[in-house]
Amino acid sequence: MPIYEFYCRQCHTIYNFFSRTVNTTKTPHCPRCKTPRLSRQMSAFAITGRARQDDDGLDDLPFDETKMEKAMAMLAAEAENINEDDPRQGANLMRKLTDMTGLQMGPAMEEALARMEAGEDPEQIEAEMGDLLEGEDPFILPGQKGRPAGFRRRPPRRDETLYDL
Repeated sequence: MPIYEFYCRQCHTIYNFFSRTVNTTKTPHCPRCKTPRLSRQMSAFAITGRARQDDDGLDDLPFDETKMEKAMAMLAAEAENINEDDPRQGANLMRKLTDMTGLQMGPAMEEALARMEAGEDPEQIEAEMGDLLEGEDPFILPGQKGRPAGFRRRPPRRDETLYDL
């Protein structure tokens, strides 16, 4: 009796569904938001053996890691004093990050940031642009139009409840 995993884009969550038979066609509704069409996910599996522990993948980064660390430390200190009710301050902080690191924002992120700079409510921007923002990596390296900078949004949440399919 298989367990199928389905992803809800709106909730950014993976849910587990138990089926009493092999069922490759049924698609459930999201248990949380009731989105009618979840997407079936490939289940993770274990790999045995030894992975290389010494390769953290940082040698191939296309930007100066030290510069990025300094920028993040300075911006973290500045973020502590930010007024969360003023979207312009959050937008200003993001502009400083891109200026200090040389990263550029994708088109949807750029539009969202411009709207924040105009004083629009970030929650309203998210409600209107959520699909665009989710479908795009937020940063692009200079000179690599359209190529993601390797930043990924947070991984989906996993709901460990076992639902009936």
